[in-house]
Amino acid sequence: MNNLPEEFCGKMKRLLGDEYTAFIEGYDNEREYGLRRNALKICTDEFEKMDFVTGKVNWASEGYYYDASMRPGKHPYHEAGLYYIQEPSAMSVAELIEVKPGEKVLDLCAAPGGKSTQVACKMQNKGLLVSNEINASRAKILSQNIERLGIANAVVLNEDSDKLAETFPEFFDKIIVDAPCSGEGMFRKDENASSEWSEEQVKVCADRQKMILGNAAKMLKPGGKMVYSTCTFSPEENEQVIKWFLATHEGYEVLKCRDYEGFSCGRKEWTETDVISQDVGSQIGNTIRLWPHKTGGEGHFAALIKKSGESMENAIIGKDIKNIKNGKNGKNAKNGKRPALGGFDEFCKLYLNISFDKNRLMTFGEQLYYVPEEMIDINGLKVMRPGLHLGTNKKNRFEPSHALALHLTDKEVKNSVNLTVDEAASYIEGNPAKCRQDVKGWALITVDGYSLAWTKCSGGVGKNHYPKGLRVKL
Repeated sequence: MNNLPEEFCGKMKRLLGDEYTAFIEGYDNEREYGLRRNALKICTDEFEKMDFVTGKVNWASEGYYYDASMRPGKHPYHEAGLYYIQEPSAMSVAELIEVKPGEKVLDLCAAPGGKSTQVACKMQNKGLLVSNEINASRAKILSQNIERLGIANAVVLNEDSDKLAETFPEFFDKIIVDAPCSGEGMFRKDENASSEWSEEQVKVCADRQKMILGNAAKMLKPGGKMVYSTCTFSPEENEQVIKWFLATHEGYEVLKCRDYEGFSCGRKEWTETDVISQDVGSQIGNTIRLWPHKTGGEGHFAALIKKSGESMENAIIGKDIKNIKNGKNGKNAKNGKRPALGGFDEFCKLYLNISFDKNRLMTFGEQLYYVPEEMIDINGLKVMRPGLHLGTNKKNRFEPSHALALHLTDKEVKNSVNLTVDEAASYIEGNPAKCRQDVKGWALITVDGYSLAWTKCSGGVGKNHYPKGLRVKL
């Protein structure tokens, strides 16, 4: 790789010393490609039978390497949400924070959704996941990925961290801060990133990271944990941000993380010179780095931080969800209201084998959502997705959403139409499906038994209801 910035190379040579040659030669090696099994949809045994899976990522419980030539992103299984394509090193962050079902979790800088979907699998659709992204277009992509993986307990927001800190004081059990950075660790993956790099950009990123991390701390419960991570090598954005945080925020400690082959803790020469002072040196030494010349992944940094105190229930927790405000992607939507459920009730009786807690159903204009149990009043925030989108209330009928199809299993519906991979690819293009003559009305389309979309059957033909904006030739 010949287009690395000269200033960057000089800096890494000073920091790495004898290791620099191995580091720089690593840029000429083929990078590894990773994806993560969606534990909400497919079991380990079935997933490992897929022919594009080549090995296990040893620091991520659901992480695998894949053969890039087989293009798993162009497969009906991808559209069915059976896996999420994710850079292997990035999978380490959600593993460090050890999320459990029923917790309240914030992913503060969440797009495109790798870490949010990873923790959602560990939460098993129990508890509350708030996935936030300040950039509106990236927040839309985040929302689509939440939908594709069939996640029901996630709220997707499009806000800045200042406003969130005002709304969620000491609220979350776990917080992920995968901060925007200079992207040095991704130079091999994205050569455009290297052309945009400068020392000035590193300083700008460091200032922004301190602000974001400071706001995240305001939202962490006593006894809670948060992980701060970047995909860059610069100590200014990594160890020095942690040094600043510990010096300016009382009652926090950096926990020692499990070490894997190819990871490293804080380096002695960094901790004694340009990184930290002696009083916090041992804590900085608990941070970890993933090196692209040592691991099967790109460059990454992470620190696991714990807030002192006993965990306790929040005063602001409640079920007052009447004032949720919809975001820009719902132009005609009004504040959430308790719905008239005639059409949805009829749909459930005719087509579903499961029921939904009516206390958690909310309408936004014509749109019906199933909101997480721990939802609170978030009036005034820009909400891209307040929970699982169930469908649309038309005049005299209810039309189920694509999100609901991806969330359900074939056992939870009265009628399903199972397609082969080739038949599913044709359906994703926009073509109709064959169905049994006796099936009428809504049926769940599955591919090899995994939910994919809705169809409406009549006379042995299933009308295509795959969203037009998602149709693609695979």
